[in-house]
Amino acid sequence: MVMAEDVDLEQVSLADAAGPLVLAIDAGSSSARAGLVDAQGRRLAGTLVQTHYLLETTQDGGAVLPPVELGSIVDDLIDRALAAGGGTGKIGAIAISTFWHSLLGIDESGAPVSPLYTWADTRATAMVPRLRERLDPETYHQRTGCILHPSYWPAKLLWIQERQPDEWTRARRWVSFGDFLLLRWFGRANCSISMASGTGLFNETSLAWDAPTLAAVGLEPDKLSPLGDEPLRGLLPAYATRWPALNALPWFPALGDGACSNVGSGAADARFLGVTIGTTGAMRLLWEGPAVAPPPGLWLYRLDARRVLLGGALSEGGNLYGWIASHLRLPDASALPAALEAIAPDSHGLTWLPFLAGERSPGWVGDARATLSGVTLDTTGVEVLRAGLEAVAERFALLMRMIDAAIPGQRTVVASGAALLHDPVWMQIMADALGREVVAPRVSEAAFRGVALVALERLGVVRELETAAAAALVEAPRYLPNPANHAVYQAALERQQQLYRALIADA
Repeated sequence: MVMAEDVDLEQVSLADAAGPLVLAIDAGSSSARAGLVDAQGRRLAGTLVQTHYLLETTQDGGAVLPPVELGSIVDDLIDRALAAGGGTGKIGAIAISTFWHSLLGIDESGAPVSPLYTWADTRATAMVPRLRERLDPETYHQRTGCILHPSYWPAKLLWIQERQPDEWTRARRWVSFGDFLLLRWFGRANCSISMASGTGLFNETSLAWDAPTLAAVGLEPDKLSPLGDEPLRGLLPAYATRWPALNALPWFPALGDGACSNVGSGAADARFLGVTIGTTGAMRLLWEGPAVAPPPGLWLYRLDARRVLLGGALSEGGNLYGWIASHLRLPDASALPAALEAIAPDSHGLTWLPFLAGERSPGWVGDARATLSGVTLDTTGVEVLRAGLEAVAERFALLMRMIDAAIPGQRTVVASGAALLHDPVWMQIMADALGREVVAPRVSEAAFRGVALVALERLGVVRELETAAAAALVEAPRYLPNPANHAVYQAALERQQQLYRALIADA
């Protein structure tokens, strides 16, 4: 794991903060952060600390993290956030957001017997055909909201049984990283409805572990954490000594970072469509009410028992930008934005299938690989990068069509994720590709803010989550689509789809 420098973002002073405070923790697949948030969803100045790390990847598609080291990073972030806040006694709860789909085997003592497998690990692709023999893909999708794909637990569990039998034999329980953190701190853990909904083992109707899927992978229910959103109190002695001010407080089980990003960015109800680009990308529609049947290609997860999340995930985002930047000859960083902006939409003649980590939505071809078509002797690195940014936006346009068809509505698009929010050129490309206004909310850490707001709602401090969330959109910058550019990108999307059908869908 490679560490980077900390980031410290400020918004409101402790003297001006409204209590109670929430200690918010957000552990993503490439960085983790912790800090204090006040009762109005504002970060306390100087308390947000962050550490970056890298996935450990292998040539055969492996993508894992070391769970104990990652747990120690989170512990350290809590120490530093509390120290930065002066050990304040105003904290009322601890809220946790973690990345969806992580899988870890633990023994009787709670110690890991496997690495922390992430969504990006595609080694279980060969297990998907076996699952299709045991589970009807359509009825499985309707029950669980998930796809038979290596991102989810069923395929990974079959792969572990076959390729890592020692891990399978030694594992007393299979948990997410959020569960592992609670076990580390309390010696016990609940798996939230939110985290369970992203495993591929959860029944969206009964809100319980899905019996047919468990049978298909040879897993008993007692090999999983109990389900529940109830908070835990009473830390293990070592942590009670380390964090005495937190010992008696409610620690809420971890929620999926995607759902929290919608809330934190302001896209907390069906008037808004959330688009996130960080390391990867996602488009989500969040609402309170009954679930819908997920259409082919899209998933259905949850924030909690009352709120549903329909959308799609891309395995590409800032990672594509980073790959291009590190492998091609580009202008100096200060000159790059102007160079990108100077290229007219789709004027480069390039077509990207940007699947560096396989495809998730909407085709879910786990072993798909990236393709760049149309390169000539005159093609420049900047054109390749511009084409990559456009390709990701075009994938989002495809997802938006599907979400609109499932739940019609003319919605405002709300952006989140550092890779997108920090790049005005990409923001305008997104607005033009979608043909919709895109709002850049006044928050830079959406999942961090979102999980704190959910905790404040559960404490009874926030009465209307949707209203509190939407405060991020007041006076936020807005990017308006150019109709001519939108038409260009519609044609580019069709060209992308033609290449997809030629190389992947019909393979």
